[in-house]
Amino acid sequence: MGTSPGLSRRGLLASVAVIAAAPLLDACGSPKPKNEGTTSDTDLTRALPAYAPASAVKADFPVVPGANGASTDPAFLSYPASPPSTVSGTAGSGGSYVTMTPLWGAIPPSSGNAYYDAVNKSLGATLKLQPADGNTYADLLPPLFAADKLPDWIDIPSWTITKLNFGEAVATKFADLTPYLAGDKVKQYPNLAALSTNAWVSGVWNGKLYGLPIYSSNAVIAGAYFYRKDLFDKAGVPAEVKTLADLEAIGKALTNAAAGQWAFDDLFGSDAGYICQVFDFPSTGYPWTTDASGKLQHRYETDGIVEALNWHAKMVKAGYLHPDAVANNSKNAKQRFWSGKVAVCADGTGAWNGDDFKSGTAANPQYNRQAFKLFSAKGGDASIQIGNGAAMFSYLNKKLSEAQIKELLSIANYLAAPYGSAEWLTVNFGVSGTHYTMTGGNPLLTEQGSKEIATTFQFLSCPASATTVQSGAAQVVKDYAAWQAEMVKHVVKPLFYGMNVTEPPQFSSLSQPMQDTITDVKLGRKPISAWTDAVATWRRTGGDDLRKFYDGIRDKYGTGK
Repeated sequence: MGTSPGLSRRGLLASVAVIAAAPLLDACGSPKPKNEGTTSDTDLTRALPAYAPASAVKADFPVVPGANGASTDPAFLSYPASPPSTVSGTAGSGGSYVTMTPLWGAIPPSSGNAYYDAVNKSLGATLKLQPADGNTYADLLPPLFAADKLPDWIDIPSWTITKLNFGEAVATKFADLTPYLAGDKVKQYPNLAALSTNAWVSGVWNGKLYGLPIYSSNAVIAGAYFYRKDLFDKAGVPAEVKTLADLEAIGKALTNAAAGQWAFDDLFGSDAGYICQVFDFPSTGYPWTTDASGKLQHRYETDGIVEALNWHAKMVKAGYLHPDAVANNSKNAKQRFWSGKVAVCADGTGAWNGDDFKSGTAANPQYNRQAFKLFSAKGGDASIQIGNGAAMFSYLNKKLSEAQIKELLSIANYLAAPYGSAEWLTVNFGVSGTHYTMTGGNPLLTEQGSKEIATTFQFLSCPASATTVQSGAAQVVKDYAAWQAEMVKHVVKPLFYGMNVTEPPQFSSLSQPMQDTITDVKLGRKPISAWTDAVATWRRTGGDDLRKFYDGIRDKYGTGK
């Protein structure tokens, strides 16, 4: 399974729901919701582009609609033999623009780069690409904002905006795209219209659309409990899990410490992104819910997280977790799963790909990763809290003229051509015979292509993710597409979804002590009473004030549901 060269789905689907900014205090010292960036549900609906699914490219496994705007990603077993064009005429009108994007990997040469030249020729404009080290990208942005020296088109990952006071800055630095893209207006850019509604939500600030979503996903499912089907089959253990008792039976059946095999790795997950689905409490991305009386309740205060901590500690005590997991060593977690030292693990969906297949089968040709279907600790129906459809957006400089904005949106539409199209091949692989050859039905970079091509144009605009064959693992694509089609039926929206809430910075230190306590309790180092004490401290040292802050947001903007 894959999305596009150079970037994994897992790295892109890390959600950021709240951002830090300067607080506004009332006379009593409690924060008031000035909320630069916050958008009400009504205003969000008005600003969002309409969704019009792409139809030019026929996937082997087409998009399957789910609940609350979610759907599966299209899946392909090979690239179409005759890729259709999705853009008529020339996208650009001869303009020249400076861009800036992050890049994780070697930066290709800018001069004499035949790939850059080929894509620009196809665009009918010149994008002067300035990729920068993704590891230090967040540090490069504040000086550009302060000096007002932003390029014409820039990629801004959501995890960098804490340093930018972005909720206030966005309106002064970037072009309002609402007049061009809101509602049916987006349909003049069909490839942008084919991006799901959930992809756009976090690009809306103060009721206006500013951001173009990068590497969005239709499914927005962060992760799962994966299992080694080959190990289950060898041991004659059923892989169907409907209750906690089923999972505990697996723990007993597949743990053999003397043979160096344990049933489980850490099943809590570093951010409770998986176990919260089973025990029905909010994830870290959108941590608020309501209790039976309608009062705001943080995930730390829920019964679900207490039950999850108790259960996980019980599994540790039973000896079902690998010793390295009990030692909180996640460094070699993937290798433990690949090698069969553990049979069940929690991981992001990006782990289910061709590289995984290749790594596993190097030692065991029978290697077979699968994922459990959703189940509830309480029995009955379970749900998945939807994540942000995109964790990265690109923005156009406010100094651009209306004609320039329209030209760049037309170029963005070209860059967003879906997997399977002629344009996608050009943007991602350059020129046939020079940068790539078709091998086994899929494009493969040549030596020149490997030197000149990196993920650059795609950080300005790109289509939604597509599931594709990697390392010859066609069955992985089939399995993942089927699992995703089942999972999207159960997606629900959390409170404050897509509202870009700005949290005052005095609350930023509240979470680390809680995460530390989660680690201690889930691994059996401390009793559950340590968690109860930690929650009381959290409430006393700022948690209750944070609730008041969100109450103010709820009063003014609603909850986004």
